[in-house]
Amino acid sequence: MGKFTDECRQLLELVGGKENISAVTHCVTRMRFVLADPKIADVKAIEALPTTKGTFTQAGQFQVIIGNEVSTYYNDFVAVAGIEGVSKEAAKDAAKSNQTRLQKLMSDLAEIFSPLIPAIITGGLILGFRNIIGEIYMFGDGTQSLIQTSVFWNGVYQFLWLIGEAVFHFLPVSIVWSITKKMGTTQSLGIVLGITLVSPQLLNAYSVASTAAADIPYWDFGFAHVSMIGYQAQVLPAILAGFTLVYLERFFRKICPAVVSMIVVPFFALTLSVMIAHFILGPIGWTIGTAISDVVNAGLTSSIKSLFGAVFGFVYAPLVITGLHHMSNAIDLQLIADFGGTTLWPMIALSNIAQGSAVLGMIFLQKHDEKAKEVSIPACISCYLGVTEPAMFGVNIKYGFPFLCGMIGSAVAGCICVTTGITANAIGVGGLPGILSIQPKYMLLFAICSVIAIVIPLILTLTVGKKKYKGDTAEEETAAEAPAAEAPAAELPAGEVHELKAFLTGKAVPIEEVPDAVFSSKTLGDGMAIDPVNDVLTAPADGTVTIVMEGSNHACGLRFASGTEILLHIGLDTVDMNGDGFEPLVKVGDVVKAGDPLIRFSQEKIKAAGHPAITIMVVTEMGDAKEISFHTGNQVEAASTVIADL
Repeated sequence: MGKFTDECRQLLELVGGKENISAVTHCVTRMRFVLADPKIADVKAIEALPTTKGTFTQAGQFQVIIGNEVSTYYNDFVAVAGIEGVSKEAAKDAAKSNQTRLQKLMSDLAEIFSPLIPAIITGGLILGFRNIIGEIYMFGDGTQSLIQTSVFWNGVYQFLWLIGEAVFHFLPVSIVWSITKKMGTTQSLGIVLGITLVSPQLLNAYSVASTAAADIPYWDFGFAHVSMIGYQAQVLPAILAGFTLVYLERFFRKICPAVVSMIVVPFFALTLSVMIAHFILGPIGWTIGTAISDVVNAGLTSSIKSLFGAVFGFVYAPLVITGLHHMSNAIDLQLIADFGGTTLWPMIALSNIAQGSAVLGMIFLQKHDEKAKEVSIPACISCYLGVTEPAMFGVNIKYGFPFLCGMIGSAVAGCICVTTGITANAIGVGGLPGILSIQPKYMLLFAICSVIAIVIPLILTLTVGKKKYKGDTAEEETAAEAPAAEAPAAELPAGEVHELKAFLTGKAVPIEEVPDAVFSSKTLGDGMAIDPVNDVLTAPADGTVTIVMEGSNHACGLRFASGTEILLHIGLDTVDMNGDGFEPLVKVGDVVKAGDPLIRFSQEKIKAAGHPAITIMVVTEMGDAKEISFHTGNQVEAASTVIADL
């Protein structure tokens, strides 16, 4: 009989039995189910199980958070259920059966844009900073900007455009690369195709409107003229071109003999896709993209724009849950390309603020509940900074009424935002920092809307919460009565541990800033992260290895003499890499000293797979430690800098 056999029997029944499980797998902290009918699962009862730390549904998978004993739990579960587990990729493929065609389209779109988000955020911040120093007239009695009074800042202003242009004007290069990466075809061909869309030999897309038709350059093929137009910042032409290259490469690879495929496949796939992109799909994509942006812009500038803003502000948070919000990124970028700015993005930033304010209301309601505040306070901070998942999944949706209060506040702020014409120059900067992306003349108005997005959800949450929120006392009593799982026996090195050394060299980051809801909401426990510059994970203290994630090798666990246990997780979603780029240097049961190497990994492969390399340390069991202080916000050196005091 396994350690979790009895609980696994309960979980099997609560998810709907063996017949309701299409596929099951696990990562380092979670059981991942693909259910034939997700509605059958009794979520409340599952979350009440002793070992379960929470549940959520993402990309068609019902995920049950277990913690660092998930591999043992998984083995017990498949034994009880009498089913075989599947690979992570097979589970993801099976999960798509739970998605509608629209959801699948949104999922694919999200996977295309996800690797681009760090660059888009960076570009948005840079353009926002250029706004402040170049377009806000705060000197010379309000007649001069900072760049007009300083040679240095003028130089900075001009230099930063180098990055802003690379991010947004040459966006098609990134899009086509991301498509080839997602579809598993040759990424270098995607980069080349993307470059042909923004080549300096072509008329810049921003100059087309101001250039007379007779002056537009063209390729003369005798029987036809093809306009030499670039697609800077254009989204849809890049997407169409990218998928054309993918399917052409697959076609030629299928019919071409292997002995000449190295020459024939890339030549024909790239040449034909470039021709099709410029001769057919580019103009079509431009027309469709312009039509979409015209329709959205018409809604945002029409006589019913106030209603449009209120509806968008109200539904945006639910769209985040479904994944449909990813479509707004493409529309925003198209609006910026066509009209020099977007009035859609400011409402998205305000929705972030509104949901964060609803959490702030819950913090006041939970002022005597220390356990609840461990989740709500960091969730509120991350939401105000533009990362909404911890707030929505960890707090607002859990209680229901705060989510609705946030939606109402977002609707009011969105209505005023659109009515006053608030426009952003760039996207990617959400929450309160979103003001940096706003055109300077609208910054004061955006600040007023931000106050509205703070006050209304806060007041509504406090008002409704006084009647509806009764606290989590009953749940805590049930949890206290539940039997605790026994910790695995293991040989431990002698001596107490009072401090933890850095497990990597890099920037120490608060766990609340980790872009993953399970970690940042502290569902698994408190901790911190390091954004690494080196590639060997080391032990932060003397201890015993309790876990090495079998197969994927991307995580391991340690236990110290005091009974404190930690989980070290390299990257986000790196379980999908199936161990490629990870080399375990220890095994379960090994006794290690502080600074001993645990896992060697390849940052290049992690980033090539589209995952952040940020590495998280979670304290999954406090042991004898009454309090742990984490030191973040600074550069740390592996095995030398102290990052936590126990």
